Amino acid sequence: MIALTPDLVLKAYACGVFPMADGKDDPGVFWIDPDWRGILPLDEFRVPRRLARTVRSARFEITVDQAFDAVIRGCATRTRRRRETWINDAIRQVYATLHARGFAHSVECWRGDQIVGGLYGVALGAAFFGESMFSIERDASKVALVHLVERLRVGGYTLLDTQFVTRHLVNFGAVEIRRADYLEQLNEALERQATFYPDSLGRVCGSGTNLQSSTQMS
Repeated sequence: MIALTPDLVLKAYACGVFPMADGKDDPGVFWIDPDWRGILPLDEFRVPRRLARTVRSARFEITVDQAFDAVIRGCATRTRRRRETWINDAIRQVYATLHARGFAHSVECWRGDQIVGGLYGVALGAAFFGESMFSIERDASKVALVHLVERLRVGGYTLLDTQFVTRHLVNFGAVEIRRADYLEQLNEALERQATFYPDSLGRVCGSGTNLQSSTQMS
């Protein structure tokens, strides 16, 4: 069995491949290279009207890269709706290292001093590979996604990889494309430069009441 390392994970992403585990308690990982890949086109991102109102309501405070471990632990937690998770200890450790090296990022939603949702992923060039999200309060992970998309747009990213397409992501405009088309977009994105910390957006983002200016609503 090949050991999972941060450098191996980065090389895999650059080739269009990503790791998963069969379950939280399974120590091994396997590599996924799907025939059809989920992406969320940044210029076609849609926000449902009810969610747009939630984003503007200042219900949550949003931060970036302030609680990466708490986010990945939230994503790896079994719940009544999610009986199993593909995030095992090996994956958690590797992505924590990627975060420390500046490749993995998190977006956090807070209610007071409690984290109630968020998401994390990996950035390479102008590509962002969304890994997982969690929510213990309604809409928290969705609000985090809205903030992520705005950050990627402002920062110059061209590809948001969602790996798979779920009914939840379809509501935001996610689509499936063939592997060859995905690899073409990936290679173009890897040749570009982007920043996860654009000057106009800090690490503590507040409520994000101005995020709707460039976002389609449905």
